[in-house]
Amino acid sequence: MDKSQIPLFKVFMSDDTPTEVGKILMSGFVGEGPQVKKFEEKLKNYFDNNNLVSLNSATSALHLTLHLLKNPVNTIETSSDYAPQLGEWPGLKDGDEVLSCPLTCTATNWPVLANNLNIKWVDVDPKTCNMCLDDLEKQLSEKTKIIMLVHWGGNAIDLDRVEKIQQKCKDMYGFRPAVIQDCAHGFGSEHKGKKLGSTNHDTFTIYSFQAIKHLTTVDGGCLILPDQRYYKRAKLLRWYGIDRDDNRKDFRCENDIPEWGFKFHMNDISATIGLCNFKHIETILEKHKQNALYYNKELNGVKGIELLYNKNESSYWIYTIKVNNQKRFMDVMEKKGIMVSRIHERNDKHSCVKQYKRKLPNLDKLVNQMICIPVGWWLSKEDREYIVSTIKEGW
Repeated sequence: MDKSQIPLFKVFMSDDTPTEVGKILMSGFVGEGPQVKKFEEKLKNYFDNNNLVSLNSATSALHLTLHLLKNPVNTIETSSDYAPQLGEWPGLKDGDEVLSCPLTCTATNWPVLANNLNIKWVDVDPKTCNMCLDDLEKQLSEKTKIIMLVHWGGNAIDLDRVEKIQQKCKDMYGFRPAVIQDCAHGFGSEHKGKKLGSTNHDTFTIYSFQAIKHLTTVDGGCLILPDQRYYKRAKLLRWYGIDRDDNRKDFRCENDIPEWGFKFHMNDISATIGLCNFKHIETILEKHKQNALYYNKELNGVKGIELLYNKNESSYWIYTIKVNNQKRFMDVMEKKGIMVSRIHERNDKHSCVKQYKRKLPNLDKLVNQMICIPVGWWLSKEDREYIVSTIKEGW
């Protein structure tokens, strides 16, 4: 076995994808159509939530969410018995704060800047690589309108504690900040036996279907909304604000657009890839989990490393450990043909966000310790045994 072939990431593609995509390519309809609807129905059933829209990326989903919250224009007809979940929501304005952790992909935080909002950094929990909820509570202010959560590696943050922090903000400042869950790492992850996004309250949940995720559409994402009003708005605004289900006199000419929108929709090619790959998602998730559980057992107590605290409900998109000598560890693993990485650079180091700089002692230490090792569906038993034996040999 060529040990140089143990990658950190690998694209999963179902064997029937070329045939099924070929049918759509030659059908004459490749935009947002019946395949998108089929894929959305799969996702709605999976998450047990009908307030879901597919999009062309998770980044678009984050941008759209912030736009929805910042521009609370209710132009959509709603039923008379509608009771808004965000009834105490004061709305966003330029300069309001989004509390976020810098240990994530820049795709999490750059939409905040794109919507003329300010980032207020929250330190990391070194036991999980998630946001430190003690520090989150300390950073609350009258400008705190949104809490942006990332579930690192698929390991869900303590959402019960987050809800208590929302309530504390209400007690202090008269409103509950909205919560955005960036679940780009967490397809299949659960909290208390329920998939992230299956219950919302005042939460917006984003998933990524980018190339190397558990479920890929090559590029794509979805947004799960807290109620029907936000769902209807999101469905319109992902396609310029045009109601594609409206009966028109001229099928090419739209009726009145009450609220302008974006070109964030998914297309039938991406949706078809998603439908093909979705058939394998449980097998993919199970392989990730079994590899992670193997590491939990075999690496526990190994000299020079420290395991993170991971819940059994994690989807284990990545597997992160802490090592005593990060550079030496990376050099040894590279020589042994095992790809490793910190995965994401801390966002707060970039010059475009220098005005938000604050001391984050936990993160300062963690970035020099953390490293991710291969954990995915592509690993054979021999691969993971080789990875463990290499780590046990020392560096």
